[in-house]
Amino acid sequence: MEASTHTISYQNKSAFYKELLSEATGLLEQEWFVNLANISALLRQHVPTINWIGFYVAHNNELLLSSFQGLPACTKIKFGKGVCGTAAQTKTVQLVADVDQFPGHIVCDSASKSEIVIPLIQNDKVIAVLDIDSPILNRFDETDAKGLQQIVDILVQKTNWPNSFL
Repeated sequence: MEASTHTISYQNKSAFYKELLSEATGLLEQEWFVNLANISALLRQHVPTINWIGFYVAHNNELLLSSFQGLPACTKIKFGKGVCGTAAQTKTVQLVADVDQFPGHIVCDSASKSEIVIPLIQNDKVIAVLDIDSPILNRFDETDAKGLQQIVDILVQKTNWPNSFL
């Protein structure tokens, strides 16, 4: 599939995520590393006011840095540590309005002020997390969480994951 160069309007968030989901679905292949790379690039291209976006994959009760867009990042995060590790351990979306108020927040980029982390779950097991940071306080809301969850869900469904992730 050829990469998209148009901009999706963020004025109506629900419509934005519906169109973004359509584009994401069209990009998906079977290989996990291709999908993580393309989805991180697609989200970086269209989601406004973010400074870091990427995936951490689960391995031996840790999250290992995978495809991302932004400054160099933390390479390993233990389940239960920081925002990403909390999302992985609890299997729940973490919507953090102010990262400085999150107990145990791991600082990879001091410019980040708010964060959203969506766990990728298959067969009740976390296989990865999608992490997005913004330099703006309270940048993400429930509409973002719902829209990103839909993208993550289709990514999980359409991807062949290595047995070591499952």
